[in-house]
Amino acid sequence: MGANLMLFIFLFLSIISSFRADYVRPQPRQTLHLPWNPKSSSQPHQVHVSLAGDEHMRVTWITKGHSAPSYVEYGTSPGEYTSVSQGESTSYSYIFYKSGKIHHTVIGPLKAATVYYYKCGGEGSEFQLKTPPSQFPITFSVAGDLGQTGWTKSTLEHIDLCKYDVHLLPGDLSYADYLQYRWDTFGELVEPLASTRPWMVTQGNHEKEDLLIFKAPFDSYNARWKMPFEESGSSSNLYYSFEVAGTHVIMLGSYTDYDESSDQYAWLKADLAKVDRERTPWLVVLFHVPWYNSNKAHQGEGASMMAAMEPLLHAAGADLVISGHVHAYERSKRVYAGKSDPCGAVHITIGDGGNREGLAHKYNLQPEWSVFREASFGHGELKMVNLTHAFWSWHRNDDDEPVKSDQAWITSLVSSGCVTEKNHQLKKFR
Repeated sequence: MGANLMLFIFLFLSIISSFRADYVRPQPRQTLHLPWNPKSSSQPHQVHVSLAGDEHMRVTWITKGHSAPSYVEYGTSPGEYTSVSQGESTSYSYIFYKSGKIHHTVIGPLKAATVYYYKCGGEGSEFQLKTPPSQFPITFSVAGDLGQTGWTKSTLEHIDLCKYDVHLLPGDLSYADYLQYRWDTFGELVEPLASTRPWMVTQGNHEKEDLLIFKAPFDSYNARWKMPFEESGSSSNLYYSFEVAGTHVIMLGSYTDYDESSDQYAWLKADLAKVDRERTPWLVVLFHVPWYNSNKAHQGEGASMMAAMEPLLHAAGADLVISGHVHAYERSKRVYAGKSDPCGAVHITIGDGGNREGLAHKYNLQPEWSVFREASFGHGELKMVNLTHAFWSWHRNDDDEPVKSDQAWITSLVSSGCVTEKNHQLKKFR
């Protein structure tokens, strides 16, 4: 009897296992312990670049010495710098920590799809960057909740292999979490990629780092990762927009006021009203906390922001909404007001860049709007092929081999006829 029972259990488990996917999720990896070498007093480190308005880019770097100059020399040939731009600098203190001198210098005008060689402050190594194209096609790499773990390193290596033009990061960068030297090690970790292509980021909960009345939130983030908020008419580095190659990208703040009386809401209305869908047929929005999430983690956290802002984005015809926060991947159908809508946005959660907190494995029953979901580390690639079609793919970091685990062609709302009708709806929000 006992032998028969054991045989039955064995056969039952064998049958069940035959229905499971072949993929076996690798184990979590440890936080990287990166030695921070600040180099000499005036040598640049933690170099990264970002878009800064039409035909311009911002170069950011840090020096140990506070007397180091904030200029950038640049040109289209190695070692031959035909232009120079003067920038600005800042620094901050955090309890017993004192940052180095943080330099921000805007260079340009620059030619599209062109390699430029540059040197920061006349010291150190020569860097090179490539400007994005001015027209289709353009490819964005996407990864949120990066952190500084072995999986972060794997994700960055995979991103480095893809031919991308701009990187998008929907919040939770360094996971410094009050330990300010971790901002420095993160800057060193991403420099090989972030110094060569523009990195466009928005804040997550791990960037807050406020200390009651002693320290305002986002001080470290704002000092180190200055985005083009002034260039896009915003009063805050926590929300802004930019345009590149037929795509209008809006970066919103999940952790700054967003109700109808807030500055962010007023700015979003004004920014959407200025979008020219003939010049930029694609409208992409990023923020940290997802609105459509079937994972058990962080359920309902985006509900109030969604109630305030989803009608605006729907009326404007947002094509794609990308978020992080949940440490897993999920892609929706076009959706609005909690159900499928052919004129709604495709929502993607991609908080699986490699954070130290691990993956969110538990899901609720899959709703009808959810197309694909998986708790694995990885990154996304979004290629705007032309004014009507884009190709999205998610690449799982499967034991250090990039695997294209989810993919979809996305048709723009401009080509579907939704935007013309929605432009009339948007008037009621002005």
